[in-house]
Amino acid sequence: MQPRKEFFQHLQPFLVEGSQADTYANVAREMNLTEEAVKKSVQRLRKRYHQLFREEIAHTVGNAEEVEDELRHLCAVVGIVYVPDRSSSWND
Repeated sequence: MQPRKEFFQHLQPFLVEGSQADTYANVAREMNLTEEAVKKSVQRLRKRYHQLFREEIAHTVGNAEEVEDELRHLCAVVGIVYVPDRSSSWND
């Protein structure tokens, strides 16, 4: 298994969907993993990133509706499409 920092450095370009410069296959070869293992790791990393991002926003607003509004606004500012995460609630 790769040290965590090195592992993250390989996967970090995939953190925001659509922003990667490399392919899963190339990263898998570099890390001596299967492509499927890289895909699953990226999926888990994105999920955790989104959870942490939502939590941070929740600390700056008053309720769940404001979290969604703030996420929509932030996505519009950076030019990405906002897709609500219905799998988690504001209180999670």
